[in-house]
Amino acid sequence: MLVLGINAFHGDAAAVLLRDGRVVAALEEERFRRVKHWAAFPTLAIRRCLDIAGARGSDIDHIAIGRDGRANFGAKARFVATHLTSIPAMLGRRTQMGQVRGVGAWLAEALAVNESRLPRLHRVEHHPAHLASTFYPSPFAQAACCSIDGFGDFVSTAVGVGRGHRVDVLDRTFFPDSIGAFYTAVTQYLGFPNYGDEFKVMGLAPYGRPEFVRELRQLVRLAAGGHIELDLRFFAHGTGRANIHEERGVPIVDRMYSDALVRLLGPPRATGTPVGEREEHIAHSLQCVFEECVAHVLRGVHARTGVSRLCLAGGCAMNSVMNGKVRSETPFIELYVQPASADSGIALGSALHVWHQVLGFRDREPMTHAYLGTEYPGTDVAALFAERGGEEQFIIERAGSIDAAAAKAAQLIADGNVIGWYQGRMEWGARALGNRSIVADPRRDDMRDIINTRIKFREKFRPFAPSVLEERVGDWFVGAVPDPFMLQVYPVRPERRAQVPAITHVDGSGRLQTVNQATNAPYHRLITEFAALTGVPMVLNTSFNENEPIVDTPAQAVDCFARTRMDVLVVHDTIVRRVVPAPA
Repeated sequence: MLVLGINAFHGDAAAVLLRDGRVVAALEEERFRRVKHWAAFPTLAIRRCLDIAGARGSDIDHIAIGRDGRANFGAKARFVATHLTSIPAMLGRRTQMGQVRGVGAWLAEALAVNESRLPRLHRVEHHPAHLASTFYPSPFAQAACCSIDGFGDFVSTAVGVGRGHRVDVLDRTFFPDSIGAFYTAVTQYLGFPNYGDEFKVMGLAPYGRPEFVRELRQLVRLAAGGHIELDLRFFAHGTGRANIHEERGVPIVDRMYSDALVRLLGPPRATGTPVGEREEHIAHSLQCVFEECVAHVLRGVHARTGVSRLCLAGGCAMNSVMNGKVRSETPFIELYVQPASADSGIALGSALHVWHQVLGFRDREPMTHAYLGTEYPGTDVAALFAERGGEEQFIIERAGSIDAAAAKAAQLIADGNVIGWYQGRMEWGARALGNRSIVADPRRDDMRDIINTRIKFREKFRPFAPSVLEERVGDWFVGAVPDPFMLQVYPVRPERRAQVPAITHVDGSGRLQTVNQATNAPYHRLITEFAALTGVPMVLNTSFNENEPIVDTPAQAVDCFARTRMDVLVVHDTIVRRVVPAPA
């Protein structure tokens, strides 16, 4: 039986295909449209899911979409009755819901079937889909579940408990109160206006001090039962003056902070102007207050459920700094976050919700890796360079095997080269996890600046992550547990920090990915070879892209390599090196 799950007409449109309850393919539309956070319909992702499964559209038995306009009607009505100025915002949401209601034509086109012959369509509420996306792939038979984000179907936070093949929702926080909206509003104030820019502020925060904590605490109140309440004087989203919409697939977030925030903090930073100490301090203070809010919510979750294992989802679960503190700052002893915990994960969760809670199937398969996307074996890399042309010269060789390519690549990294590493199936989620990665030597104290300025062309404060052999993680990080999805930050051991400056953030931490031989043998071999040469069982890892979505095809990898100043490209067992002209 095939179940198709989609996230559509919302940021991070995506498609996931289940066969008999197991994930066959999981894909974000942005990888094919080449537009970050694509927010329209995931037509191409659906088609590629079918290709991977070897299926036709007519083979699909059930379709699940992660949006239900009928959900929480009473809460919506009560809010509009008491906030008449919010009616324009509600009308904007009705326009989005109209797109969802008319989804049949889009599905028929994507699946290449007549609309009258579409399989049954299930509308799954946003936050139950988030909860399903994290509990069912987890290794836990029973767990507390929590999703925290901006908003979805009029809810910002949902609390539940998962047992076996069911997730039951116990509590909700309704619009306009939202930890995600709080973080987004201050992110915009700091001059980062684009959908998804919150991760930039998380990276900026360690450079500052908590000098604005007192002011930012005025924006949000910790309420009873693990709830939070916003002081709406500082926000625009509850008044009809702010909305989220899409233009040609690009998600647009209107200004979410009010003039009251400007009066509280002073003039906002203009986008594109230098980031100064004041912005660093506000970012640090924002992260501090955000962590206080999340810890308050999670303590309430534990009190409500009495369960010591936690499954976390929603856009706020992408805050890896906060994730790394869950076990130390809350009563929970174990944490699971799946790699697409933001809204692309709605596609996964809606499909799993239908499989388990609508169709009643009990068997579950834990998600232990994120290599669920496209792959292109047998690519002739030399032919791609020949087709591209140009004056620049390259040396192209076949290593003969992946192991041989890994050994040569490890030596090149140790020699100071920056390498585009392209292998196997594309990753599901926002992180490159060793199949579509740029890798480099973590021992170089200049490597962060080299990659940010020479290859990524982005802000110098942006950090890079370590990919570390799972069996060695405890030797290098304090309190860390295996995390194959790069969604938790831990302190680098103080005695090790000088050895790996390129992946150690200014506060001594690192957002690590643990690499397991069973789930990614080529990447594990690369790091093992590097460790044999250097004694350091990790490499610096960042996504294979340059101000665009992560590359999908080998041709895109070649293009990204050629237009940046990467030194080496490894595609499967093919190694490409630039010919450096001799000095005149």
